[in-house]
Amino acid sequence: MASEPVSVVFKLYCLTVMTLVAAAYTVALRYTRTVSSDLYFSTTAVCVTEIIKLSLGMLLRESGDWGRCRSVLVSNIIRSPVELLKLSVPSVVYAVQNNMAFVALSNLDAALYQVTYQLKIPCTALCMVLMLSRSLSRLQWFSVFMLCGGVTLVQWTPPQATKVQVEQNPFLGFVAIAIAVLCSGFAGVYFEKVLKSSDTSLWVRNIQMYLSGIVVTLIGVFVTDGAQVLEKGFFYGYTPWVCLVVLLASAGGLYTSVVVKYTDNIMKGFSAAAAIVLSTVASVVLFGLQITATFLGGALLVCVSIYLYGLPKQDTSRLQKPSADAEDTQKLMAA
Repeated sequence: MASEPVSVVFKLYCLTVMTLVAAAYTVALRYTRTVSSDLYFSTTAVCVTEIIKLSLGMLLRESGDWGRCRSVLVSNIIRSPVELLKLSVPSVVYAVQNNMAFVALSNLDAALYQVTYQLKIPCTALCMVLMLSRSLSRLQWFSVFMLCGGVTLVQWTPPQATKVQVEQNPFLGFVAIAIAVLCSGFAGVYFEKVLKSSDTSLWVRNIQMYLSGIVVTLIGVFVTDGAQVLEKGFFYGYTPWVCLVVLLASAGGLYTSVVVKYTDNIMKGFSAAAAIVLSTVASVVLFGLQITATFLGGALLVCVSIYLYGLPKQDTSRLQKPSADAEDTQKLMAA
């Protein structure tokens, strides 16, 4: 696999910025969905985010001038339909994942949904082992499942004894959550494999993937909110805060690509978990959210799991079989 050597400082910088951006995005998104009087269409915000994530500016900067940038676009987009189709796979799979998550939430209790949906974390680790031939130590596997449990506790809301207004199908819900979990693990690792299997620019790969993402989100706009968008306008309800949400989502997506390129999907998962903890803490100050013992326990598990996963693997190869020189030395000492 092709890879570019980068410093540990750069990796830590990308992970830190990605975590902070994700936390800020969550808080800003909550604000715009609960405070704004004229509620904007979330589907249009997602679509605009995908357009910004095309990162044409970054490709232009990397190319040096518009002429080179245009030739790169022509050779990698127009003349490479196979590569374009290859990068459309994650967009389609993510669309399936989002729809399956909606089906699962409609047929499962919210608490049960939260627990089962976190299985996407170990599923991602398993996909990395199978698709990228990675190896994880026992301690790293333990930290992955600890992270899964920690995120579950952080997001845990006690089940309420309210009467469900619609008929639910638990079997359909479990099937849907299983498909969503598999899609989450596969799509992330597939994108990582494509990024690291060639020397194609990261920004070119982003354009190839987000072009199909724009098509998928546009379809979502007109299927979900088509009539209202035509009546009120595409940018109805947009405020400076909504624009900030869109910019944060775009920046988060670009940093996610960088993190996947230079680290891996598991580190992306740890970063997302840390962002959940930070955004919850921020919600305490901004929205009066109450911290529970469950949250504190989950946050502690998340922190410990991040520390354990980052520990270097112990090299036990020398302990399995002593070298010939060591055996000769032991014989001489015994004599």
